[in-house]
Amino acid sequence: MDKGIYYFVNLHTMKDAKYALRKSQKGKTFTADYIPYDQATLKGNELLYGDRQPVIGFYIIFSINTGLRVSDVLARRHPELAGMRPGEYLKVTERKTGKLREIQVNDKIIEAYRQLTSKLAGSCSPGAYIFTSRKGRVYATESLNVILKKVFAGYAPHISTHSLRKSFGRHVYETNGRSEDSLVKLSELFRHTCMAVTRRYLGIRREELGSIYMNL
Repeated sequence: MDKGIYYFVNLHTMKDAKYALRKSQKGKTFTADYIPYDQATLKGNELLYGDRQPVIGFYIIFSINTGLRVSDVLARRHPELAGMRPGEYLKVTERKTGKLREIQVNDKIIEAYRQLTSKLAGSCSPGAYIFTSRKGRVYATESLNVILKKVFAGYAPHISTHSLRKSFGRHVYETNGRSEDSLVKLSELFRHTCMAVTRRYLGIRREELGSIYMNL
């Protein structure tokens, strides 16, 4: 076969293979992995106190300390947090369920928000959304997923906005001695139908089943 023809055919074969791979991966869904709370906190503060991505840093801190869905996090505006003190309640109407949820804001969120506003001094208008890009637009979930994958590269195989919600849940579970009571509360907070769903969501059930093989 002529070398030119061979190269042409081989090149198109490679392109077809890459297209088929992308097509086969497109329909796949992955379960997001959680990031250990302390590691997520360190990374969030690193970005928050740095100069490049303070909004993303605050997004991480806020998410791992509230356990909110990404749609409810992105809906937050500056007046909701401005002037708040630790222990006060943030009222959130969940977009998915339409139900009202009251979240007691801790000192980590308050301190992080103060740091963020000092970084953004004069650059945001009253009533503006908190989680906006440099172009002034609210981040899309897809954009955050791309950013978080880069930020947490090497931490876990599958990273998305769900990872931070799971980080919250795992932290609550671990700090309460892996108790059934903590799972009951998390199940209610996450609006899960039962604790079994919460166990699967947080990867606890997978660990429990895996231990069977390790204990043989």
